[in-house]
Amino acid sequence: MIYRSKAPLRIGLAGGGTDVSPYCDLYGGAILNATLSLYAYATIEVLKEQKIILNAADQGKELTYEKADTLPIDGQLDLLKGVYNRIREDFGVNVPGFRLTTYVDAPPGSGLGTSSTLVVAIVGAFAEWLSLPMGEYDMAHYAYRIERQDLNLAGGRQDQYAATFGGVNFMEFFEGDKVLVNPLRIKREYLYELEHNLLLYYTSTSRESARIIEKQAKNVDDKNKSAIEAMHQLKVQAQLMKEALLKGKLDEIGEILDFGFMQKRKMAEGISTDWIEEIYTEAKRAGATGGKISGAGGGGFMIFYCPSTTKYKVIQALSRFGGMEKRYEFVKHGLSTWTV
Repeated sequence: MIYRSKAPLRIGLAGGGTDVSPYCDLYGGAILNATLSLYAYATIEVLKEQKIILNAADQGKELTYEKADTLPIDGQLDLLKGVYNRIREDFGVNVPGFRLTTYVDAPPGSGLGTSSTLVVAIVGAFAEWLSLPMGEYDMAHYAYRIERQDLNLAGGRQDQYAATFGGVNFMEFFEGDKVLVNPLRIKREYLYELEHNLLLYYTSTSRESARIIEKQAKNVDDKNKSAIEAMHQLKVQAQLMKEALLKGKLDEIGEILDFGFMQKRKMAEGISTDWIEEIYTEAKRAGATGGKISGAGGGGFMIFYCPSTTKYKVIQALSRFGGMEKRYEFVKHGLSTWTV
């Protein structure tokens, strides 16, 4: 038997960073994000041999172990191992040997929530195989716990929920890991227009989001007024984006993104760089009305709102930076699992 899953990657449209502790524990966070037709995939194949084979196909890495209750967390495919270890500890299922194969449509560290989405996909494949009793909130929180608590990887909370629920969501974050996901019913023509005008641009770089997030968290711990006020303003941005999308005020989206970009730079050192600033300035000169860095910042993907047909001029203007446009569509579905 073969057990498969896929979970969509996401772009954060507003409020990014307010889902990170300790800010959201102290003040509450709010984010608006949308899932894309780019995915993390996981496949589990049951083996006759008593071995566990972990294969990250997109990275060209494969590890083989004798079947054991716990796999070593040593920096090698730890996301895959972390899911297995947690499920074995919590559910105590005596599984046979298996091969776990994963693949992600975007590079690690690119700002589309790749790591967290991959964890959701892997949890989904195990849940499909073992018939684990998990609802959407359970699945997202379980993935969050594995990544943030078991593996001690710094990051926020939005990615696991976006990957599990799918669609366009306004998410609220509270103390004690409490999360509320509010799906937005956006008119089809508004979503099509947003999809047409929103350029997803890969800078052909990656970054270590954990370092930036750690600096952001330290600024909150140290009561850095400028950084905290910037996060307050990003929550305001999330509300503005929500209203613009629901009411079809799409011409305001570029300005709302631009407002958020100005605020996000103040949250922590390293979010923006001279090179990113140059790309951003060039995009606006070519016709974009605003944009942002996806994820924690420092590199990876950027998005730009390009009204009318200015997207084509922006793509041409950015060609000298060595990056590339990434085609996508918005998708409504979240985690999907099935058995072959």
